[in-house]
Formats: sequence, C-alpha cells, structure tokens
Amino acid sequence: MLGLALYGFGLALIVDASIGVPPWDVLALGIAKQLGITYGMASIVVSTLVLIAWIPLRVKPGIGSVLNAICIGLFADLFMPWLPNLEGFWFNLGSFLVGMVAVAFATGLYISSHLGQGPRDGLMLGTQKKLGWKFWKIRGMYEVGVLTIGWLLGGQVGLGTLIFAICIGYLTQASLVFFKLQPGKK
Repeated sequence: MLGLALYGFGLALIVDASIGVPPWDVLALGIAKQLGITYGMASIVVSTLVLIAWIPLRVKPGIGSVLNAICIGLFADLFMPWLPNLEGFWFNLGSFLVGMVAVAFATGLYISSHLGQGPRDGLMLGTQKKLGWKFWKIRGMYEVGVLTIGWLLGGQVGLGTLIFAICIGYLTQASLVFFKLQPGKK
C-alpha cells in the first residue's frame, strides 16, 4: 500500500506542477474536465476500464492490480489539497521532477510486492501476447492513442509530457535495480 500511496503522491505533484503530464494522465485529466470530476476519480475510471479490457485478452488480475486501479487515484486526490501553491516555472519543474522520481520509485515498490501488475502493464502485455507484435509497438500505440484522445478532451500536454516519456524508463529501471528486480536477468 505504501507504493500505491507514493505513486498517488507523485502523480499529485506532477498534475499540480501544470507543465504537462504522462499520456495516460492526459486522458484522465481530459475525462475529468469533460465530466466535471476530480483527476483521481477520472484516473480510477480509466484504470477500471483498462482492467475490463483485460477480459478478452485473458489477463488475470491480482489483488495488487485492483488496488492499483482504485488506490492511486484516491491517494492523488487525497494529496492534492495539501500541496503548496508554487508560482514560477522552476518551482513547478522541480515539483514535477520530484513527482516523477516518486512515481518511478513507487513502481519498483509495488512491483516488488508481487501482488499483481498494474492495469496498463497487463493491457500492454496481454495485447502483445494476443497480437504477437513487439512490445514497443504496442506500448507506442497505446501511449499515442491515449495522449491524442486525452488532448482532444482538454487534457494537459506540455514539456512535462515529453520529460516523462524520455526519463521514466530509466528512473523505473533504477528503482527495479534498487529493489533487486532486474527484469530480463536471472
């Protein structure tokens, strides 16, 4: 649960920084804007729909998959009101970067619990297994698709979106090494 709370805190920092968010959060913010709900609630809606998409892919969720779908959005909404109002690009960039590191570290923390993969991870792995395409193609297809839909709905796209896309893989890999979960190595 600590990993999910840290993930929600990291996303709250990223969203609050207002310099752009990761693609799936562009979608959540676009949905939040259109439906008049909080970012966290929209994130739960997106994650729940992604879990439902697992059914035809025959991906089985663990308890961690369900907790991920629900708790990250709840924690993000819980932390948002407590964040300081930062003014100025450099403060917002700093907040964004701290949030991104928190998300990467939290990913390693919740993966190390071995209670189930996150909704998006299962969707991508299930699609890859079903279609037989290379993982990077499937990941790219989903990321570009949700980014585009989210942007059309009014989600927040900006420099942070690009920074996240470039850096999150490296930061998450460092987190996995920290937790001694080096994918692909035995």
